[in-house]
Amino acid sequence: MPAPAACLFDLDGLLLDTEPLHGQAWTRAAAHFGGQLSPSQRRQLRGRRRQDCATQVATWLQAANASPQSATPLNGDDLLAVQQPISRQLLAAAPAMPGAEALVRCCSELAIPMALVTSSAEEAVQRKSAPHPWLEQIQTRVLGDDPELARGKPAADPFRLAAARLGVDPATCWALEDSLAGATAALAAGCRVWILESETEGDGLPVDQLPKGNWTQIQRLDQVQRQLRLLAGA
Repeated sequence: MPAPAACLFDLDGLLLDTEPLHGQAWTRAAAHFGGQLSPSQRRQLRGRRRQDCATQVATWLQAANASPQSATPLNGDDLLAVQQPISRQLLAAAPAMPGAEALVRCCSELAIPMALVTSSAEEAVQRKSAPHPWLEQIQTRVLGDDPELARGKPAADPFRLAAARLGVDPATCWALEDSLAGATAALAAGCRVWILESETEGDGLPVDQLPKGNWTQIQRLDQVQRQLRLLAGA
């Protein structure tokens, strides 16, 4: 296995432990409109852009006849008006994932180029990253509201754009993900993908839905760090 030309990192659920908090925010927003989200539905929201999630949740609530009947159907903006204040409050102190800071520092030490590839918008990334100055080591970023981004995850566009900004071929990159949407996007871009498994029982990624490609599931981020050091002879 060759060393990567670059490492492309997801943020939520990979570097920062935010996914359960995002799930809570969407659950509470749905409840505000009289609806419920199943664990399966919450998993489907992982790794996707904010507006895409809002549109999907609105569709689910409309289909379940859970939203109030009115001349104007529930839409994504209605949901975001409720969900975003909840999300901002919950995510203010989201901790780092175990081994995340050490892995980023390892890449920096080994002079491996890095990019952050996240569906979160710039304002949300700044807010979540503020307590974690080590994230500043990742200077190249593709965010959910990036003006050059045509489509978000699960499309390949975010990872292709990140690789292009680093001046490398996506096929020579390692992508680190935790969601089906993110892993699907990275595989579609041709990356070698490391998928961090959830520690929550019954909350695993449905690997049977992944497209063909080169991927490995891991339980801890230090598994990737060890592999990088082995390849570097460090």
